[in-house]
Amino acid sequence: MKGSCLCGQIKFEVMGEFESFYLCHCHFCQKDTGSAHAANLFSTAAKLKWVQGEEQVRNYNLSGTRHAKAFCQNCGSAMPSVQMQGNLLVVPAGSLDSEVTLKPKSHIFYSSRASWDNELEKIEKADTTP
Repeated sequence: MKGSCLCGQIKFEVMGEFESFYLCHCHFCQKDTGSAHAANLFSTAAKLKWVQGEEQVRNYNLSGTRHAKAFCQNCGSAMPSVQMQGNLLVVPAGSLDSEVTLKPKSHIFYSSRASWDNELEKIEKADTTP
């Protein structure tokens, strides 16, 4: 699978399969994304290869927690990171340019979800800016 950041300075490839896909509603992920949840793919076996711009990647680890985030220093896009002493590859689903065929396994930290994140399937849908 191939991926990149919004500005195009970073490009990467993932070799191997993802084992899980979670939508995380914890407060950390809400702050990370500025949205209702993070959508991350996880693998203990896949390998990450930086094709271009690895030097543009910055990593942030929230002190006192296991929460970590990698991002493009230019555009701020979430980027893959290798965590847990190199044993876990975490890839933000939206950073992939390849189609993601794996469906989310579950919503996690659901009790922490944003108050406005209920029944979103019922609101108006538009293919362009209204």
